[in-house]
Amino acid sequence: MEKEGKNIWLKCLSLIQKQVLPEKFKTLFEPIRAVRFKDDVLTIQVASAYVYEVLEGEYIDILKSALKAVIGPNAKLAYSVVVERSKPSEPLTTTLASNPVRKPASSTVYLDQTGHSTLKNPFERASNQIQIDSQLNPSYTMESYIEGNCNRLARSAGMAIAQKPGGTAFNPLLIYGGSGLGKTHLAQAIGLEVKQNFPNKVVLYVSTNIFQTQFTEAVRRNEVNDFLHFYQLIDVLILDDIQELAGKTGTQNTFFHIFNHLHQSGKQLILTCDKAPAELEGMEDRLLSRFRWGLSAEIKAPDFDTRKEIVLNKARKDGIDFSEEVIEYICKYVDHNVRELEGAMISLLAQSTFNKRDLTVDVVRDILGKMVKKPTEELTVDKIQEVVCEHFNIPSELLQTKTRKREVVQARQLAMYFCKNYTKYSLSYIGSQIGKKDHATVLYACKAVTDLIGILRSRWRRFNGNCIAGIKAALLLKPHCSNRNRRRFGKLNV
Repeated sequence: MEKEGKNIWLKCLSLIQKQVLPEKFKTLFEPIRAVRFKDDVLTIQVASAYVYEVLEGEYIDILKSALKAVIGPNAKLAYSVVVERSKPSEPLTTTLASNPVRKPASSTVYLDQTGHSTLKNPFERASNQIQIDSQLNPSYTMESYIEGNCNRLARSAGMAIAQKPGGTAFNPLLIYGGSGLGKTHLAQAIGLEVKQNFPNKVVLYVSTNIFQTQFTEAVRRNEVNDFLHFYQLIDVLILDDIQELAGKTGTQNTFFHIFNHLHQSGKQLILTCDKAPAELEGMEDRLLSRFRWGLSAEIKAPDFDTRKEIVLNKARKDGIDFSEEVIEYICKYVDHNVRELEGAMISLLAQSTFNKRDLTVDVVRDILGKMVKKPTEELTVDKIQEVVCEHFNIPSELLQTKTRKREVVQARQLAMYFCKNYTKYSLSYIGSQIGKKDHATVLYACKAVTDLIGILRSRWRRFNGNCIAGIKAALLLKPHCSNRNRRRFGKLNV
């Protein structure tokens, strides 16, 4: 059955390949393998629940047409989803049918039938009638959110959620990344898409700071139950900057109960954070485990092509005509985050309009130089090796050999010292990159250089201020040494 299933799947792949983009085919379909074929049901194994959701959401029609063409009109599809890979040869899997039946979420009706109590909205405390404003920014749309390699996973998951809020494996969806990369924009864009597709769904965006303030007010007024009741009625809850919950035990406990109720009721949760779940501190373990329950999607700094597309989109929207040279200079110079990129565009527009200056490369360079701090280049092991070998005038390849020549040993030890002090790499990694040494060798090298620094400080007063300057004076700047000192320190085993 397995062999027959493999042959059938290979024929299906040949048909699917003609209808799918090459990169999508390679990423999604090539890793899939057929596990069995029985009673016109082909079972295929996929790597994760995410792949299952994507296939069911975007490619189910292509899959079914291929199966019917190969097997016949009664062809059916099933999935074997890998849950755990503790044993690569026999991974733990679960079987899911194609188009599984899901219980539809019930509509929420806001009625005050008793006449004695009114559900209180934290946003509308003085009102006798429930009016829930989604708090969504209408400008944060999916159309204005530029997709790139930096955010493709998060955006794709968001689009899947917008089609079936609470009905996908991405619940909760945790979007994390640095400041200014578009986490809030994407979260609100998902909310707007849900409102467009499901007008009756109650969507609410709220920052963690406001959530905390509302909870504190509810405790002061003895209205915690009303607070819980209100949030438990939300269909799609978007909570921004959840890292601000750290250390706030009472608020965490309340949010835990809200999270449980919404998740068990098939409601959707979307969270944003500036750190990965594993890096969050001051959070209860039960909350952290729930944050990791669904999909954690990282948004990274945009690459050059994505930044260029953002600039072009902003220029078209604001009616700005930039030359190609100016656009490329902006994208090359402002590379930290999207917020700075958009801020730079606004500043350039203002300068051009009010000062009536043509935006040439020189003008842009002058403007951006005063408002954007160019990030320093990150030091790497390769870069440090290159600089050290340049000072010693030796090929960098010599550091990877087993030679015990003094100048090579000195260069190797100095490179290890600089890597330990000026990078965040582990000792084992540094050793593996410099001569394939172990961590003990790196420790010895750092101690040897530190000992030399002590000797230089005690015997050579003119270079006693800075350790690195002392080493450069003794080892790298030998023309400045006297003959006597050159002989003295040249014999030191660094």
